[in-house]
Amino acid sequence: MARRHHYKRRTKGDAHEIDVTTFLNLMVVLVPFLLITAVFSRMTIVELDLPSSAGGPSSNLDTFRVEVIVREVGIEISNGTDIIASIPKKDEEYDLDTLAEFVYSLKQEYPELDNASVLMEAQIPYDYLIQVMDIVRSVEMPVEGSEEEYELLALFTDISVGDAP
Repeated sequence: MARRHHYKRRTKGDAHEIDVTTFLNLMVVLVPFLLITAVFSRMTIVELDLPSSAGGPSSNLDTFRVEVIVREVGIEISNGTDIIASIPKKDEEYDLDTLAEFVYSLKQEYPELDNASVLMEAQIPYDYLIQVMDIVRSVEMPVEGSEEEYELLALFTDISVGDAP
């Protein structure tokens, strides 16, 4: 007995339209939700200057420039010609607290001065450059009359970076 195959013949008729109403409803809810919950990153840029190659003694003796020199043995603070302070390492780490106190005292002595240089020896890790620059730029000091509150004070905001002599 032979078997007959019956196929349903397709009729050419109207094409079906895609209903996107549900998808659009989802987008109307999803897009504002994503925009509201998005975390926007904030980027801070610090402008730096390179010390000029035409250094040397200045003709004006009243000029004072803070130079923080990070060496393998410790940190030296110079006025451009002479070393005015030397901060040795403590337990193989740089004493950044003492540096902050000394730089703060220099700012008290020279309040109109905003220029400073951070100079580093070649083998010093980059992280120390960032830490020293942060201390030279600003310092957190306790608020008078409060033991828990601190305020950020600007010190030497125009910083130049370079290699230590």
